[in-house]
Parts: sequence; C-alpha cells; structure tokens
Amino acid sequence: MAKKSGVCAFCGRKASEVRLLIQGIDAEICDSCAEQAHLIVKEQFGGNEKSYTPSGLALKKPAEIKKFLDQYVIGQDEAKRTLAVAVYNHYKRISQKVQADEVEIEKSNIILVGETGTGKTLLARTIAKMLNVPFAIADATVLTEAGYVGEDVENILVKLLQAADYDVAATERGIVFIDEIDKIARKSDNPSITRDVSGEGVQQAMLKLLEGSIVNVPPQGGRKHPEQKMIAVNTKDILFIAGGAFDGIERLIAARKRTNVIGYGTGGNEALDKDNMLQYLSPADLKKFGLIPEIVGRLPIITHLNPLDADALKRILTEPKNALVKQFQKLFAMDKINLVVKEEVLDFVVEKAIEFKVGARGLRSIMEAILNDAMFEMPSDINATELVIDRAYAEAKLEKSGLQKLHVGD
Repeated sequence: MAKKSGVCAFCGRKASEVRLLIQGIDAEICDSCAEQAHLIVKEQFGGNEKSYTPSGLALKKPAEIKKFLDQYVIGQDEAKRTLAVAVYNHYKRISQKVQADEVEIEKSNIILVGETGTGKTLLARTIAKMLNVPFAIADATVLTEAGYVGEDVENILVKLLQAADYDVAATERGIVFIDEIDKIARKSDNPSITRDVSGEGVQQAMLKLLEGSIVNVPPQGGRKHPEQKMIAVNTKDILFIAGGAFDGIERLIAARKRTNVIGYGTGGNEALDKDNMLQYLSPADLKKFGLIPEIVGRLPIITHLNPLDADALKRILTEPKNALVKQFQKLFAMDKINLVVKEEVLDFVVEKAIEFKVGARGLRSIMEAILNDAMFEMPSDINATELVIDRAYAEAKLEKSGLQKLHVGD
C-alpha cells in the first residue's frame, strides 16, 4: 500500500481541513469528495433509496395475502382469493432459478371485471403495498397507436420506472394496473378493416408488454423528448393487472347462457342470478365484447367483482383500516375536534351512493359534501371541541351542496 500523503487526490485539501481522509491503494479521497462522487453516480444511473431487492420481498402465503387484503377491502372474497393465488405464484416464479432441464413457469397476468367503484384499483394497490414493489396505474383511455395524438403504450412502463426511482431491476419486478381496458375494445367482434386508433391497434401494441419482452422505454415519455436515451426494460417478470367495468357485457353473458340451456338433455333452464351476471364471465365474453384473442390469451386469470350492496357499502364506511369515517375523524382530530357520525347518517350516505350508482368511490364525494362547511368553519373556532352529525344535518348539507341535484339531473 502506498504511503499516506495526507492530501485528498481530488480537491487537494489537507487532512486538517477535512473530517475524514479515506485511504486507497495509491491515493486518498476526503469525505466531501466521496459524497460528491456518490451524488454523481446516483444522478447518472438513477439512485434508489427504497428496499426493492429480491431478498427483501416478504412474500406471504395466499391465505396471508387474502387476510391482508381483508383489512383494506370489504367483501369480494372470490376476487381476493384468485388475486392472492395469482400473485403468490407469480413471485414464486420470479424466485425460481431455472435449470437447463427444468420446467419454466410462464407468467399469468390478471384481468378484473367489475362495476365502477367496486374495488379493482384498491385491490391492485393494496397488493403492491403489501409486497413493497413498485406500482403504477396506467389509464388505457389515453393510449393511441404510434403516430397519433395521445400516449404511446410504452408510457405505461414510464410510470412504473418513475415509481421505482429509475431502478431498472426494481421496475422489472413491479406491478402495473391498466385501468379502463374495456375502453380500448374494438367496436365489433370482426377484425377491423379500417384504422381503430385507440382500440384494436392499441391492443396489438400492448401484446409485447404483456407477453414478456425487452421494451425500450423513454424515461421522460415518448413524444415530447424524442432525443432522449432509451432505457431497456424486460417485462417478463412484471405483473400486469387489467381492470374494466365492461359496461353491457352482462347482456353477452346472458345471451351465451341462454344458448347453453336450450335444447335436449340440458335438464331444463339453468337458474341464473340476474343481479350478478359477471359471476358467469368467460374468455369468450371478453372476446365478444371486443378484446382481441391475443390479449385475452395473455390475461389468462379472469376474476369478477360483485356489485356492492347496502351492507357492503356501510361496512366500507367504517371497518377497513383506512375507512372513510376514520379518515374524516382523523382530520378533525388534528384540529382537536371530536367527530361523531351517527348510525342514521351512515344509512343515509349509503342510500345516496346506491341512488347515484357510483359504488364505493362515490361515498367520499357524499361525505365531503356533508362535512365541507364544518371543515371550513370549525378550525377557526377556538371553542369548537365536538361535531355530531345526524341525518337532518346530513340531508341539509347535501341539499345545499347541489350534489344531489346534479345526479338527479343525470
């Protein structure tokens, strides 16, 4: 080892002028220059402070995954069970060290079908939170074919890359939720003979992402910065969860089920639950709706979410860890105000959510409308210590907000 010089080889400062001199083979570097070098490396290659290492992936068994989901998502047991098994198998697959003569497990992406506000996005977000992997939500409605106004399909991966702080290795183990996938269904079941800029063409472009391939991703988005250097991302270990309401698919399911029970040897008409036709969903229905066969094939795990009844909506208001009433009580508590919401108010909010047909997502809008005046006035009132909400108060505030008139007009 070289003799100590007592001087930083980078900035020339002496040992007496710095906190620490780190000895190398032929030179020394001070703590200040070492910190600057670390920052340069982070800026050049995209630093990542989060724990997204394969060894740090705390993968639980399917039953444990479902138990975790139960804390945040009310009901939807069938969807949670399906999702828990799919996620467990996916991350087991990633950890598999494939030998030359061993069976290689293929990736199984997931599609969630359910009415708006039933919890599709919440399920995907909660899974990612539990696993501590990068998570991104992409809206399929803004995607168009290359060369048209809108976003490229590759922009889906830009969001995941950003969520992982540009750590490519972490990105390649992340989860992407593609919302509103039903909005890119082609207009008919027949192959398109004309341009379908935001439909069939987008589905075709999405195939390479779903199946697992190396995609060149523009780190700042594709069309605004054409000169940027691309980042290669391998999608073979990225789990894609697609979600959509598929409005009207119940009619396709009903038509297929009626066809199935016509004729001899069927044992009479099959008793169908007309209030929840999605439970009979099949890949054929998705294809009939307008998803191309290749997309349906790359989303092999299909599950549905049940419509939310009054009991489920009421439980959503109070039971989950992040229940809406708990959130508002926390907000008021930060101003040292105790918020009490009576049972009759919960029933009223649920009634309105069902009337407005907005599912769980609409509960917040109704609660915000009811509490908005109090949230404006009470923080300034030094004597305010408690707010008790009853049905009469809730009805008056909702009427004043105009929210009810808006939905009646619809």
